[in-house]
Amino acid sequence: MLGSIKRFFDANLTAATEARSPVDQERAYQLATAALFIEMTRADHDVKSVERDAVSQAVGRAFELDSEQTQELITLAEQEADAAISLYEFTRLINRHLDAKQKEHVVELLWHVALADGEIDKYEDHLVRKVADLIYVPHLSFIRAKHNAIKRMEQ
Repeated sequence: MLGSIKRFFDANLTAATEARSPVDQERAYQLATAALFIEMTRADHDVKSVERDAVSQAVGRAFELDSEQTQELITLAEQEADAAISLYEFTRLINRHLDAKQKEHVVELLWHVALADGEIDKYEDHLVRKVADLIYVPHLSFIRAKHNAIKRMEQ
């Protein structure tokens, strides 16, 4: 698994990048965020194709990746989610690399994935709340992210 992550980083690093460290950190945060999206699809124990599509959209939109990079990141995120012991592994990276506005955006994208099938299951709601708490998103921002996701789904 670590080999596949390394290959992903190596394949997507540009030669023009002088400092690998910040890029590696960005990729790690992207992988952690995508893994949280995968966890959201699994929260209600019923992964639907519409939720998988929502994850692809969320990953592509959040990180401006092409479809091949998006699918590769999702595949790695699924492996990470399978191997994860807790959400802390993912939220720790998000806390390290994102500011408050970016964290709110992650919560909004989690709501987007949760709403993909047209309903919010109690387990999905719980997971978004738990992640929001772990990444220190204030309740007002949490609610705003939910409303923004609902508005976006209605359009």
